[in-house]
Amino acid sequence: MFEQMSYDAQLAYLQGVAEKALQKWALPEPTGLKLLSLSENATYRVDLPDRNPLILRVHRTDYHSRDGIQTELDWMKALQEDAGIQTPQSIDGRDGSAIQEVVSEALDEVRYVTLFHFIDGEEPDESDLIEPFKKLGEVTGKMHNHARGWTLPSYFDRLVWDYDGCIGDTPNWGDWRKGPGLKPEDVGTLEAVSDLIKQRLAAFGQSPQRFGLIHSDIRLANLLICGDDTRVIDFDDCGLGWFLYDLASAVSFIETNPGLDKVIDAWVEGYRRSASFSEEEEREIPTFIMMRRLTLFAWLGSHPTADLAQELGDSFAQGTVELGNAYLAQFQS
Repeated sequence: MFEQMSYDAQLAYLQGVAEKALQKWALPEPTGLKLLSLSENATYRVDLPDRNPLILRVHRTDYHSRDGIQTELDWMKALQEDAGIQTPQSIDGRDGSAIQEVVSEALDEVRYVTLFHFIDGEEPDESDLIEPFKKLGEVTGKMHNHARGWTLPSYFDRLVWDYDGCIGDTPNWGDWRKGPGLKPEDVGTLEAVSDLIKQRLAAFGQSPQRFGLIHSDIRLANLLICGDDTRVIDFDDCGLGWFLYDLASAVSFIETNPGLDKVIDAWVEGYRRSASFSEEEEREIPTFIMMRRLTLFAWLGSHPTADLAQELGDSFAQGTVELGNAYLAQFQS
C-alpha cells in the first residue's frame, strides 16, 4: 500500500507515475520534471524545450472520483470564460480526455492524472496583508457570484464542507480529536465549541445566497498577481459549502494574528466591491473561522508527516484551545 511506503519510496513511486503519464499527451520530450508540492496530490512542473512549462498533477487515489475531477475542471473553465477570472486550464490527452489514467501493477491501483497550462504571476506580497486581502476578497466575491448562477453538471461530485464534512460525523480531513498535541483536559472545551458551532450554523441556514460551490482553500498562497489581474489556482478542495467558509479559509493559520480584525475588514471591503455581504454574515465570521480552525487541526492529525504538521508541532493545539475559549466567551449564553 502507498501509505505504508517510506516518504522517499513514495516520492520515487509518484515520479514514476508522472513520467509514465506524460506519454499520454502529445508533447515533445520534457527537459525536466520537478516536484512542486506533495499534499493531497503530487504536483509537478514539466519543462519543455522552447515553450512555457506545464503543470502535471498526480491525484490521490481516494480523494476525488473521476466525475469529481471533471467537475473541478469544468468550473475552472467556466470561471475563466464567464467571469473573466484566469484559472488553470486543463489540456486534453491524445485520446481527447483531460483526465488520464495510469495503471500501477506494483500497487495494483489506478491513478488519475491531469495536465494544465502554466499561469504567469507572482504570489502576493505578504509584508503588508491589507491590500492583498482586499484583492482576495474581491476575487472571491466574483467567484461566489458566478457559482450562484452556474448550473452544476449532471455528474457533479465534490466534497461537501458543511458541519459534518468539516468537524461532524463524516469529516473530510479526519477527526479533530486526533489533532497533534491536544491535551485530554482540553477536549471538553473543544467539544463545547463544536456543539455551539453546530447550533449557530443550523440557525444561519443553507439558503442559495449563503451556501453553494466554493473554492474552500482560497488563501493568498493560491493567488497569483499579474499586473492588475488577480488569478486563482489550486481548486482541488472545491466543493459545496457556506460562502463564508471561503473567508475562514483565507485566514488559515493566521487566526491568532493580533492584526486579524484589520485583515478581515480588508477582505470584507474587497468582497463588497463585487458581491453583497450582510451584517448577519459579518456577525457569524467567528463561527466559520473557528470551524475552519478545527478542520485544519484535523488535517494536521491525519497528515502527521506533512511539512506543515512537522513545522507547527503541538503549538497549533494550544492556539486552537485559546481561540475556542474566546469563541465560547463571545457566543455562549
